[in-house]
Amino acid sequence: MSSTFQHRSLSRRHVLRAAGVALALPWLNAMSPKVNAADSKFKPWKKSQASEPRVIFCYVPNGVNIRQWMPEGEGVGYELSPTLKVLEEVRDDFTVVTGLGHPRCTGGHSGADTWLTGADLKAIPGKDYANTISIDQLIAEHHGAQTRFSSLQWSDLSGTGSAGHTHTLSFDRTGTPLPAEDSPRRIFERLFVPESSKDREETLRRYGEKRSILDNVLDESNRLSKRIGKEDQRKLDEYLSSVRSTEQRIERLEQWIDRPKPEVDGSLLQLAMQPHNAHDRPMWIDVMLELAYLSFATDSTRVISFEWSREAGGFGGGGENHHELSHHGGDAGMLEKLATIDRFHLTRLKRFIQFLKQTSESDQTMLDNTVVVFGSGMNSGEGGDHSPKNLPLIVAGGKSFGLKHNRHLKFDTAQHPPLANLLLEIAQRTGVETDKFSDSTSVLSELRG
Repeated sequence: MSSTFQHRSLSRRHVLRAAGVALALPWLNAMSPKVNAADSKFKPWKKSQASEPRVIFCYVPNGVNIRQWMPEGEGVGYELSPTLKVLEEVRDDFTVVTGLGHPRCTGGHSGADTWLTGADLKAIPGKDYANTISIDQLIAEHHGAQTRFSSLQWSDLSGTGSAGHTHTLSFDRTGTPLPAEDSPRRIFERLFVPESSKDREETLRRYGEKRSILDNVLDESNRLSKRIGKEDQRKLDEYLSSVRSTEQRIERLEQWIDRPKPEVDGSLLQLAMQPHNAHDRPMWIDVMLELAYLSFATDSTRVISFEWSREAGGFGGGGENHHELSHHGGDAGMLEKLATIDRFHLTRLKRFIQFLKQTSESDQTMLDNTVVVFGSGMNSGEGGDHSPKNLPLIVAGGKSFGLKHNRHLKFDTAQHPPLANLLLEIAQRTGVETDKFSDSTSVLSELRG
């Protein structure tokens, strides 16, 4: 076999033709895209420009190979699993949490919809879908007024997606999804590129148009409310709450328009990376996390939700079909490929944790003031059974808030403690004063040792 053929990538559209019959080829290793993305030249800063509580939620779809994910033992003396060994260098900076889940959720590929809400999406009779506020937005309500952006929503697909296959992890108080951005270049421009006087005038014009539209909507809704029944009134109130939330966001943006944006050199950032290009995929995740790092270091925001791929989708570092592999049915070969994707994701996570750890803030580090939550809203289980129980979770950073690490917190999956307990604990650690979130039964005090 020639070396030329060995390095070609075959398409699954290739067929074998014989006697007038076309037969599709099975999956071959040669069909995997060849990835040769260059390493990033970005370097973390020596010191950040802020020292405030922050949180980022990093989501991977389709669960993990739970067989190679679950650690042996628990507490401080636990043993890293084959997959988690990727994080050996930062072992002192994170905690593995197992056994938590979403008791009210039905599983399947709606994991991203409910990961940060814990909602029963069919809780309201007569409605096919009804979400609730996500924990990142509860935290954003507390910290948002002090930053240019109260929160940022990122994904590998822009917009909101569809019910059950959302492109965002974030939902406001009415359960309305907040649209995500997928372009590193657009994110960088929004965060750090100064606006010209012409840009400023155009932006204010757009804000004025939106405000005018919202005013008209509110006027018309007030007239309509006098002629509808109680159930319709409730629905209208939910809609108006979302309108008022949009109005408040516009007001905040207007207040910041004349304040200079932070000066950040983007020359070392690979802003042209595309999430669905197999060549770009590793670098796209890296540059998105670099932008998260810069957003925190400049105090442009303190809350980020980042959906690395949407449910029923996703790719590995070599372009592998993540969703297809999650339906492994216990097949050893598929499980090994799934574990390869898991390790690829954790390699990107480790790099981000190290960036935060290498940057000082007073007598602490950025990691000490930042909580990083990494995980999935489903467990593909022993046989690929997409369950909302025993979700894979890692919590890193936040030592200045009292979080302690280098441990495995193992909970009884039969008891199915709610993930909302962990989310409530993180909200409280970052300063939110609330005793309840979603279906929480208590805080997860074990995170503090």
